[in-house]
Amino acid sequence: MSQYPALRLRRTRASAWSRRMHAETVLTPADLIWPLFVNPEEGEDPIASLPGVSRWGLKGIAERAREAAALGIPCVALFPNTPRELRTDDGREALNPDNLMCRAIKAIKDAVPDLGVLTDVALDPYTAHGHDGLVDASGYVLNDATAEVLTRQALVQAEAGADIVAPSDMMDGRVGLIRAALEDAGHVNVQIMAYAAKYASAFYGPFRDAVGSRGLLKGDKKTYQMDPANAEEALREVALDLAEGADSVMVKPGLPYLDIILRVKSEFQVPVFAYQVSGEYAMIEAAAAAGAGEREALVLETLMAFKRAGCSGVLSYHAPLAAKLLGA
Repeated sequence: MSQYPALRLRRTRASAWSRRMHAETVLTPADLIWPLFVNPEEGEDPIASLPGVSRWGLKGIAERAREAAALGIPCVALFPNTPRELRTDDGREALNPDNLMCRAIKAIKDAVPDLGVLTDVALDPYTAHGHDGLVDASGYVLNDATAEVLTRQALVQAEAGADIVAPSDMMDGRVGLIRAALEDAGHVNVQIMAYAAKYASAFYGPFRDAVGSRGLLKGDKKTYQMDPANAEEALREVALDLAEGADSVMVKPGLPYLDIILRVKSEFQVPVFAYQVSGEYAMIEAAAAAGAGEREALVLETLMAFKRAGCSGVLSYHAPLAAKLLGA
């Protein structure tokens, strides 16, 4: 390697065209997945802890799907705000083929048939206790019984038209059960994006507001979501989900776990996605509102960081803003 002044690294940064030409990482709208919250009532229902994000009725969800397609966003992710009266200890509404999630899938597919639809496979939007699975008398989440229900839930979503089912529950063995069930039912092209490294994080608060589970949760989720202190364990979780048939894996949250994303990508060379979670979104919005940073620059820089770390794509509530900026 030559030395200064024969080598001046600033030469390639001196003009905009050259910076574009030498960019090692490229971010496009096709790298984005837009999470959407579904309400049983029509109209827009703003979420106070997620400024700029709303729950939508089915007509609004269909409109957001059209907006995503127009912006070049290839996929949306759905999360239902199930009415309290339908939330039970066993989460049985998750298995209703006419539940809010299934109706939202159909509304999107009727509006924009070619838009990808990713669905959350977990019981927390349906349980009265706010946990992702079935619990015993002591409040412990039961692994195998939950995995059986999740398998049936994934089939219900696939039958409704989901393109990607994304188990976010962190139960052991559920990916293999879901893959086998999808194959047996003829849903051979339905993808599984496994929440393989989902941490017991402090960044999820606004999401729980959005799906109506914050006040319901009894205890915490530390017996099934991962300890933020652990990295090697994340690699073991990813390896298991891939062996069971996951097509892609997710790391959640996003920015505090860039090291995990990089390690997973380096170790397995598979599609890795990150979820830029509600708390991350809310912090960017708070910084922008306080004048501590410029919203557009903060959004694009954080999304670029995910791509640079090895992500194939990012779930982000800023997806429509980012897509508009990238398409400008």
